[in-house]
Amino acid sequence: MDTVNLTHHFLIAMPNMVDPNFHGSLTYICEHNEQGALGVVVNRPIELDLSTLFEQIGLSLPERLHSDIVYFGGPVQTERGFVLHTPPLTFSSTLTVSDAISLTTSKDVLEAVSKGEGPEKFMVSLGYAGWSPGQLEEELKQNAWLSVAADPQVIFDLPPETRLNAAMKLLGIDFASLSDEAGHA
Repeated sequence: MDTVNLTHHFLIAMPNMVDPNFHGSLTYICEHNEQGALGVVVNRPIELDLSTLFEQIGLSLPERLHSDIVYFGGPVQTERGFVLHTPPLTFSSTLTVSDAISLTTSKDVLEAVSKGEGPEKFMVSLGYAGWSPGQLEEELKQNAWLSVAADPQVIFDLPPETRLNAAMKLLGIDFASLSDEAGHA
């Protein structure tokens, strides 16, 4: 467990998760190393659409994207935008997570979207989820999370309310069958 690397994995909050920031959440892990972990919750839309967000930051938005939603990415830096998107585009501050997903935190990705030159698929969130060194590993030992290799289609092609169940299906498990009691053999 000490050498696990969950980069490009989903974390599925177990039913016994008490932290309201993560209860019922599906989190995509963008980086996991000896310094900790960084992820973005991908199934928590907030009451803010892209049109309003872009207006607030002084950018126009192509009409086809006006009703797209913004997500709660996690409880850290909730005033800051985090954009999960498909490559190959990179921007001032882009972390290439896998060959299928990048994370950009610089405004230039939104400027590219404004001009119709942005990534083909993207998801905008405010805030991120962060874990200090060893914290995520400890939470995994306490049965707070299930993990599974991520499938970009879950993030970019499914409605938010279906993403958690879709990630569970990657594990071959029905979320409704999980107990909120931790068991130890």
